[in-house]
Amino acid sequence: MYELIQVSDSFYYIQSPAKIGLVKTGENEVCMIDSGNDKDAGKKVLRILEAQGWTLKAIYNTHSHADHIGGNKFLQDRTGCEIYAPEIEKSFTEHTILEPMYLYGGKPPKNLMHKFMMAQESVVQPLNEAALPEGWEIIHLPGHSFNMAGFRTPDNVVYLADCLSSPETLKKYQICFLVDPEKYLETLEMVKVMEAEFFVPAHAEASKDISSLAQMNIDKVYEIADKIVEFCNGPMGFDTLLKKLFEEYELVMNYEQHALLGSTVKSYLTWLTEKGRLKMEIKDNVLIWMNRDER
Repeated sequence: MYELIQVSDSFYYIQSPAKIGLVKTGENEVCMIDSGNDKDAGKKVLRILEAQGWTLKAIYNTHSHADHIGGNKFLQDRTGCEIYAPEIEKSFTEHTILEPMYLYGGKPPKNLMHKFMMAQESVVQPLNEAALPEGWEIIHLPGHSFNMAGFRTPDNVVYLADCLSSPETLKKYQICFLVDPEKYLETLEMVKVMEAEFFVPAHAEASKDISSLAQMNIDKVYEIADKIVEFCNGPMGFDTLLKKLFEEYELVMNYEQHALLGSTVKSYLTWLTEKGRLKMEIKDNVLIWMNRDER
């Protein structure tokens, strides 16, 4: 873990729980894509940079989840590097209380206020084309997060952030975190036909071809959607639905999973209601969902 792996002349990544991209932009200068999950990750990254004789110029955050921004503050304090993030993601990175708050739907309990859900705050600039090194391209990848971004480098390596889960992750967790299933599917359809010399997803193997993995992730979204519609054949309250999904996929409920998957299932419910596959109403002071054919 935390091994430096070279992909092309200028692109490297650090093998870690969420891969960290490194791109040489000068003889001894590098820019980083994401920063790891916490201060300790930042320390390990800095040791790698120092061993190579590299100076960190900037960090480009793909999105604001803690496992991608957790090393920001340490690295910024130690190197003075600039940090850039897409709009919305920038606000969450600067005010990290927003992450557990929106997942919980109110003031979050202490069970959700820890480094895995709430990274240290850092000073962030808006990500736009003008902020990029020469020859870089922003790739918009919404769905997993509000405004997630990936990057294409001048040597045609594409960093895909969290838009793909590995087969092992899909099998273990089944329901992967999403804020917008419809936009996520649009992202995956785009990625499925994308061409590059090499693809580096944060949570799957780096590869020259990711089309089959993209399709696997697409299929899983539709599977989850169909399962939700099936369970809503009768009037279904949210907590009962969430319990049935956890039991169906043999998942273990804890505070983090309740928040993450609870938020995801609500996003599915919104999408399925907007698509006309479910209807939503308040009955006897309870918000319920049901199949459109339910009478």
